[in-house]
Amino acid sequence: MSEVKKIAVIAGDGIGPEVVAEALKVLKKTEELFGYAFETEQALFGGIAIDERGTPLPEDTLDICRSADAVLLGAVGGPKWDNNPKELRPETGLLGIRKALGLFSNLRPAVVFDCLKDASTLKPEVLEGTDLMVVRELTGGIYFGDKLRRQGEFGEEAVDTCVYNVTEVERIVRQAFEIAGKRRNKLASVDKANVLETSRLWREVVNRIAPEYPQVELEHVLVDNCAMQLLRRPSSFDVIVTENMFGDILSDEAAMLTGSIGMLASASLGEGSYGLYEPVHGSAPDIAGQGLANPIATILSLALMFRMTFGYEAAAAAIEAAVAEVLDAGHRTSDIAVDKSKAISTTEMGDLIVAAIRKA
Repeated sequence: MSEVKKIAVIAGDGIGPEVVAEALKVLKKTEELFGYAFETEQALFGGIAIDERGTPLPEDTLDICRSADAVLLGAVGGPKWDNNPKELRPETGLLGIRKALGLFSNLRPAVVFDCLKDASTLKPEVLEGTDLMVVRELTGGIYFGDKLRRQGEFGEEAVDTCVYNVTEVERIVRQAFEIAGKRRNKLASVDKANVLETSRLWREVVNRIAPEYPQVELEHVLVDNCAMQLLRRPSSFDVIVTENMFGDILSDEAAMLTGSIGMLASASLGEGSYGLYEPVHGSAPDIAGQGLANPIATILSLALMFRMTFGYEAAAAAIEAAVAEVLDAGHRTSDIAVDKSKAISTTEMGDLIVAAIRKA
């Protein structure tokens, strides 16, 4: 029997509980097949925590997460809380948990499955061979800078401050170089160095670190050009590293290359092996409780957890192979189905993937 690994489970809001339930079925199957031992503990977070506890991030939730080896998060937020004051918004809880757990890096792989090329809005020949990773800095930049409302010459004005220091840039850039070195040895550093001082600092740090990784081919790309090239030549990218806001936008764009944001997993990492794993998609309250949600992104996030936190490569590969097998067989949830009348439910997709997991 393997060492017991503790996972904090945050189902969250909207479709979060539905997709997390399917990932937990996969977790149980890997215990049976590979002899792993997991202990899970549920925690409140996001909109449901606001309703039940008066805060999006209760202190005992942080305690549960800190005592765990990894965190599995469904999705949080929704229009119900959109008009709340800042401190009572689910998004504030997301920023807070990343900061509190020291999760400075967000990894978002975007892989186009051959059988899903028709689900994307891009031509199949443009998507051919697309397999990229966006490495997004997660705890700095404009999202965490000082914010100010004041009276200006033309009435009320707002100020958001973007700040980065050398240490913040160094640690994310080194991680990106390391990841690129284990993939295809190509790194695109994305900035706006022709305009922003933070981007000029970013580029200086990247250029200083690059000689330490001579095997990795480095390309500097301005963010607006990167947004265009992701649609023009997505397969030419291997690893993209960028600051917080740029990464937020570009990774969602990359998600649509795959045909649906419901396909995209993510890992938020700090120092060491600890990580928080979640699908890129939101809580989709408009389809919650209808069995329409795609659980694949959450299941693939679990595979990332196995690989990056636990070092369970065989199980991670088995989960990914099961997902590919089910998709190759033509099974689709409604978000990726060409013929919606043939779409299967959230639980049906989860059951099929569980049944397809095999030990090599």
